[in-house]
Amino acid sequence: MPTIRTPDGTQLFYQDWGTGRPVVFVHSMLMSSQMWQHQMQHLVEHGHRAIAYDRRGHGRSDDPGTGYEFDTLADDLAALLAELDLIDVTLVGHSMGGGEVVRYLSRHGDQRISRIALVGSTVPHLDVEPAVAAALLDRLRVGYGQWVAENAALAFGDGLPDCSIPQVEKDRTIQDWMTVSLKAAVDCTAVNLVADFRADLRAIRVPTLVVHGDSDAFAPLEICGRRSADLIPGSRLVVYRNASHMLHLSHRRQLNADLLAFVQHEGPMG
Repeated sequence: MPTIRTPDGTQLFYQDWGTGRPVVFVHSMLMSSQMWQHQMQHLVEHGHRAIAYDRRGHGRSDDPGTGYEFDTLADDLAALLAELDLIDVTLVGHSMGGGEVVRYLSRHGDQRISRIALVGSTVPHLDVEPAVAAALLDRLRVGYGQWVAENAALAFGDGLPDCSIPQVEKDRTIQDWMTVSLKAAVDCTAVNLVADFRADLRAIRVPTLVVHGDSDAFAPLEICGRRSADLIPGSRLVVYRNASHMLHLSHRRQLNADLLAFVQHEGPMG
C-alpha cells in the first residue's frame, strides 16, 4: 500500500491516480478517501492527477490514538504534499475536511496551493450549544453504531426531490463509517463542534469555490456555506437545490462538472 509517514510516525494511506495538475481530496469525518472515487476518476479522465488519503484513525491509515485536532491534521496534509513534492495543487475538502484545508493554509501558507474547494464544509463555526455537544459525544461513546443507523438517512437526504442514492452506495458508505476508530470518531467530533475558522477564512488569498446543499442538516447552508463565502475574499458560492450532506453521491454529476471547471479555470473567480 502507498503510505507516507508523518512527523510523529503515523503512517497515512493514500491513492494517487493519473498525471497532470494535482487535485488533493480531504475526506469528511468518519469516512475514508474511498468517498472521493467518482470525483477522482472524473478528473483523471480529463487529464488531471487525483490524490486522496485516509485521515489518521480512518480507513487504512494508522490509529495512533492522538493527534485528532486541526493543527496536527493540517500538518498531516502538509506531510503528504511535501512527500509527493506537489505544487499548483487544488485542495478539495468535504465536511470536517474543509477545516483541514483551511487550517493548512493558515499554518503552512499557499505556496503549493493554487485554489481550494469547500464541499459541504463545516467551516467557519457550527455554533453548537455546549450541552448539545456533550450529549452527542456521550451518544457516540456508548452507541456509535446506533447513532449511524439513526442519522444515515438525514445525511443522504432521503425524501428530498432529486436526491436519490442507490441503496448499494448507501450500504457501502455506512460500512465506511463503521471502520473509523471510535477514538478518532469521538475526538474529531469534539474538535469539529467547537472549531472557529473565521480568522482563517478571512486570510485566504487563493481562488475558492464553496459548494453547499440547501438542505444540509449537518452543516447548515446559512451558518456554514454562505458564511464561508462571505468571509473568503473573492470566493464563489454554488448552492445545490434539494441537496443534503453527501453531495459526492447525491449530486455526483453536478459536483464532478463543477470541480473540473474550477480546476481548469485560470485567474480569479470573478
